[in-house]
Amino acid sequence: MTDAAVDRWSLADRVAVVTGAARGIGRAIALRFAEAGARVACLDRDAAVNDTVAGIAQAGRAVRAVICDVTVESDVQAAITTVLGDLGPVRVLVNGAAALDPDGSVLEVDLETWNRVFAVNVTGAFAMSRAVLPSMIAAGGGSIIHIASQLGRVATARRVAYCTTKGALIQMARAMAVDHARDNVRVNALSPGAVATERLVFRYGDMDAARRTMAPKHLVNRLGTVEEIAEAALFLASDASSFMTGADLLVDGGYTAT
Repeated sequence: MTDAAVDRWSLADRVAVVTGAARGIGRAIALRFAEAGARVACLDRDAAVNDTVAGIAQAGRAVRAVICDVTVESDVQAAITTVLGDLGPVRVLVNGAAALDPDGSVLEVDLETWNRVFAVNVTGAFAMSRAVLPSMIAAGGGSIIHIASQLGRVATARRVAYCTTKGALIQMARAMAVDHARDNVRVNALSPGAVATERLVFRYGDMDAARRTMAPKHLVNRLGTVEEIAEAALFLASDASSFMTGADLLVDGGYTAT
């Protein structure tokens, strides 16, 4: 790769906000962005986000942990005020916060659960985007990434809340891309397949069971890794994807190909 190509993948001197940064995909994205030179604000309601920040700080990178519940508008506004004051204008936003949703059909999922999953997965992304956009636009533009899922495109049994919210994020990315192209803000969705994280342990009991169940559903016959999704997020955040907006980037091991 030439120096010019490497530079297009750089996030040097850019401030990036990553929600859901305490663990899993969000943590991997925060770490990868820091490696690419970004000043990273790691947001999560879980104090484990401090472990993510410690890993970044050890490498001498500028980083800030902010405890934030993306379903609470005052939390979101306070978090972005803190980021702007400590790190500067936001140029990249990754909406990665996601609720742990129970299995269930429409008949099995109660309204409280439905509303909670939507509040985190969709309304949280809306609130974060709304809080970040003014500074991003004033700074000359940037990139917003909604972490969706292959299940935003295809359905699976008893995941009605999850599938619906992830489909909503894909459509939100398209609508926001139309609204903010004139502001030099690109908005895309990133849709992973099944990735080896604690979320699969929650659903299947342990990682071995998750692999037995989910790996064969992917053409590559394995689960994805958080590092693979972080690389895709870096592509969308950087100038390497400068001709890409309003899209949904599938990194799903071929799950949706058949």
